[in-house]
Amino acid sequence: MAGAAETGTVRVWDPLVRIGHWVLVAGVATAYLTEGEPQWLHSYAGYAIAAVVVLRFAWGFVGPRHARFSDFVTVPGRVIGYLHGLATGRAERHVGHSPAGGAMTVALLVALALTALSGMAVLAVEDGEGPLAGLLTTQGLPAWAIEGEAENHAEYGERGEGEEAGEAFEEIHEIAANATLLLIALHVGGVIIASLAHRENLVRAMITGYKRRME
Repeated sequence: MAGAAETGTVRVWDPLVRIGHWVLVAGVATAYLTEGEPQWLHSYAGYAIAAVVVLRFAWGFVGPRHARFSDFVTVPGRVIGYLHGLATGRAERHVGHSPAGGAMTVALLVALALTALSGMAVLAVEDGEGPLAGLLTTQGLPAWAIEGEAENHAEYGERGEGEEAGEAFEEIHEIAANATLLLIALHVGGVIIASLAHRENLVRAMITGYKRRME
């Protein structure tokens, strides 16, 4: 800590926040580039994302100061005020998350959680695999329900409940994934603008954990 004091920096991001951030970057990139081919790689990328999101939500309540939601979740008015300050060149610098950065963190965690859950639901309904298979696959229905569904599908050409559910979860998964990509694009743009406005390399800070002390 003496070295940090001498250089005018302070530790802000703990290892869990930093490692989790870059695991999410790698997981999202892998899931996006694979698009289900191969399925196992796409699925494991989703599992990694889900695990980090769960840990990050928990860490938001029990982690160190700047990792806690109480440190950066604020009212919409402050978020809008900070964005206006960025646009006019008068945004207040924050050692931890800025109001806009905090809002983006929560939005990304929610979008990633929905994307991962819907992806696991698709895998469960269509392939009977994954952690949600026991809850969502038709194998969990009574025997008469499974037989009735199969008879209707064969005799009348109707789609089974599993097929309809699979399509619904696929649509949710696609919408959530696209929303996540949009948020990521806004996040990257915001990091660049804030780094320039505050003359601070925010990407490097998420690697080293250290930022410049408040002046």
